[in-house]
Amino acid sequence: MQALYMDGALALGIAILTLWIISIFRGHVSFIDAFWGTGFIITSLAAAHGLPHIGSAQAVVLALLSLWGIRLSYHLLKRYLAHGEDYRYVKIIGKREGLSRHLYSLGIVFVLQGVLILIIVAPVIGLLAQAPQTIDIFSIFGMSVWAVGLFFEAVGDHQLARFKADPANQGKVLTSGLWAWTRHPNYFGDACVWWGLWLIGHDLTLIFAPILMSFILMKWSGVPMLERSLRKRRPGYEAYMESTPAFFPRPPKKRQKGI
Repeated sequence: MQALYMDGALALGIAILTLWIISIFRGHVSFIDAFWGTGFIITSLAAAHGLPHIGSAQAVVLALLSLWGIRLSYHLLKRYLAHGEDYRYVKIIGKREGLSRHLYSLGIVFVLQGVLILIIVAPVIGLLAQAPQTIDIFSIFGMSVWAVGLFFEAVGDHQLARFKADPANQGKVLTSGLWAWTRHPNYFGDACVWWGLWLIGHDLTLIFAPILMSFILMKWSGVPMLERSLRKRRPGYEAYMESTPAFFPRPPKKRQKGI
């Protein structure tokens, strides 16, 4: 497993360093968000490169990871191209300029994302390091959880993008569709994707990876950071919080509209 990790880390490091150099010339760093999904793909494929053969379970994990990563990177790249630098990164970097700004962004933005990728991808690397594995009941269950996750993430992102595209909804809160079931269907879906990928290999020593991803989404840079901003910028968000769960979905009591 260590050799596979080294191959994956080397490929990921080269990619992240290249993006950091690009950020110096562009003056932006938030395009790194679009690399999040792609980073997992690069790391996993680099680790798998050179393996004489893999089993059906390993092939499924690579395929599911790639499908999730490509969709997410495409979605986030479109968002970056449409809106430019994310206010969160502007706040993180602050008023730093010149070399200080670039070195700070290298550590706190680019390297940090790389480290998180290397930790969270552990179940995929761990499965690749095993002898060829066939699809079993755990694989089927994991694929089902992954599918639920991708549905919530992709449909939630689509519904939000369509809602924001309507000028009449400016300043309003999306409270219909999947957003009537949970305030963050995309974050819930992302967590399910990683629990599903872990379940395929179901290595208890690597369960820290989906736990970390869930913590990031629920307690760190996901729900808490976004909601602090939304409560200030969206007048109806407090009422939305009272009627809709933050993360785990539940059927809405009644059909809602944007408020």
